[in-house]
Amino acid sequence: MVEGVLEDRVLMVLPFMILLLPLAGFVVLCLFGDAIRRHGESRGAGILACVTVLGSFGLSVWSVIRLLALVGGKDGLRFSQPYLGFEWMEAGGFRVPMSLLVDALSGVMILVVTGVGGLIHVYSLGYMSHDEDNVRYFSYLNLFTFFMLLLVLGGNLPLMFVGWEGVGLCSYLLIGFWFKKKSASDAGKKAFIVNRIGDAGLILGMVLAYHAFGSLDLVEIADNAGSLAPEGLGEMGVVTAVCLLLFVGACGKSAQIPLHVWLPDAMEGPTPVSALIHAATMVTAGVYMVARLAPLFVLSQTAMLVVASVGAATAFMAATIALVQTDIKRVLAYSTVSQLGYMFLACGVGAFGIAVFHLFTHAFFKALLFLGSGSVIHALSGEQDMRRMGGLRKYIPWTFATFLVGTLAIAGIPPLSGFYSKDAILAGALGKHGNVFFVIGLVTALLTAFYMARLLFMTFFGKYWGTEQHIHESPPSMLGPLVILAVGSAVGGFVDIPHFVQPVFRLPAHEEGHHVWLPWVAFFTAVAGMAVAYYLYVLYTEVPARLASRMRGLYRVLERKYGFDDLFNWIASRGVVQGSRDLLWAGLDSAVIDAAVNGTGTVFRSLARGARTLQTGLVRGYALVMLGGAVAIVTYLLWAP
Repeated sequence: MVEGVLEDRVLMVLPFMILLLPLAGFVVLCLFGDAIRRHGESRGAGILACVTVLGSFGLSVWSVIRLLALVGGKDGLRFSQPYLGFEWMEAGGFRVPMSLLVDALSGVMILVVTGVGGLIHVYSLGYMSHDEDNVRYFSYLNLFTFFMLLLVLGGNLPLMFVGWEGVGLCSYLLIGFWFKKKSASDAGKKAFIVNRIGDAGLILGMVLAYHAFGSLDLVEIADNAGSLAPEGLGEMGVVTAVCLLLFVGACGKSAQIPLHVWLPDAMEGPTPVSALIHAATMVTAGVYMVARLAPLFVLSQTAMLVVASVGAATAFMAATIALVQTDIKRVLAYSTVSQLGYMFLACGVGAFGIAVFHLFTHAFFKALLFLGSGSVIHALSGEQDMRRMGGLRKYIPWTFATFLVGTLAIAGIPPLSGFYSKDAILAGALGKHGNVFFVIGLVTALLTAFYMARLLFMTFFGKYWGTEQHIHESPPSMLGPLVILAVGSAVGGFVDIPHFVQPVFRLPAHEEGHHVWLPWVAFFTAVAGMAVAYYLYVLYTEVPARLASRMRGLYRVLERKYGFDDLFNWIASRGVVQGSRDLLWAGLDSAVIDAAVNGTGTVFRSLARGARTLQTGLVRGYALVMLGGAVAIVTYLLWAP
């Protein structure tokens, strides 16, 4: 009995400890950062940040293990336990408790956030060792981790929203970390502004959800969704409206069309920041929210079709843009946008567990690829243009070996993790909506294999095209996380994530057709993409330039990223800046408000000028006026009837 009570108390405390450890690291670094910097112990700041996040990872593992052991049995994954701390807000009938929710879905997320995030912290020890502001850097990393954990552990939408906004703030701070560089500060502002557009939809969605359902608790919404009436395709009821508004927020955070423009520019931050934002944390928030509210989304055929369509379009569009990028980090950035589109495609066809599966595998190989690119950049003293690389496999063999694993994983080569999660997404899309999404997914898989092989061959094969310099392998603090992530990328596909998280969705298991031919089609598609890249960038390296010249129009469209940046710049310059100047300033402020204020002053000035003629200051004049007044009164009295 006592043991059971103690176990319950431990489970009550664990989520708060997981959450507060990174926050404690941030507070310590903020309070004592200057002293640490003055004493030249900046490496100690990084070690402290790493210890807090890795400690949080250890507690996350313990928490998930204990919960599984607690519930046990065949339905051992069917738990959904809110951990109540205290009342956060209460006004009339509106109340928001400080509740942390640990179940299979949030359990996967906290393991990814703290596990992959912890490896990125360790990697940063070597990568940022020579940066004079690394105390500030590690404090931001810890704060980012805290807010991301709050986002995935929050038991209600308002608490999730605090974490949602917190990671937005931290992304601004980290992307613009080297704020003295204009491109970095501009990229940070761009990320902040674009995410605010999406957040407006999220806020409206929460307001409408509370008005319609009377609750913002995630468990209550999921449990009560079954009592709501489903809404057909084209039917715009309250469920569809709530889902579409929430999905606007997901598009902003997870970089989906048309709010994807901030993510490629986020490359201006330090490379570990790119890995943290792109792989394990911020950009997966939108996918997590849609998956968390799966019981609500499946009630609206319109919302599901919109989610799948936006995901498929984003996956294909970003993959085509990645074909022409020459910056090693930008190729990976557009790859992230494309892979997030894959996840939303899976959600849109009802395969929520598979979407989380791809989120899980993507965290490993995308973190590996970003950190591997950082190792390449470190070896070349800051060079990021792949046209100035080549032949690096003999100079940095460990980086090459791990990068090769990540490339094969994202391309979908078995038995690496990306093969299983991508194949599952294609299987989920097969037979849905006339197989349109399946075809788009398969073509995108072909493009993914091609542009990732292109990156690999341009960077590590052929002749070195850069300037003569000392090319050096990364230190163990950077190579260690690469090796661990390579192992995760290799074996992550064997973890049965879809079965693990399925009970959270309160839905029947997703029906997939067992087509023997599908894995072979996916495999040969990946091989074909890599083979074409080998032909163009290893065997006949002069061919790509000729193709680009012949298809200059298409090449130009891809270089300009389909004009999305140009469109937003036009909207900002013409619609916001010029519109504010012509309409609000010249039209409203000057012509109406200033004219009204100045006109009022003119009227009273005229009245005062007339009144001033009566106020002469001469006593004789005043006496004469008084006499005239007296005569007028007497005359009136004498002649009045």
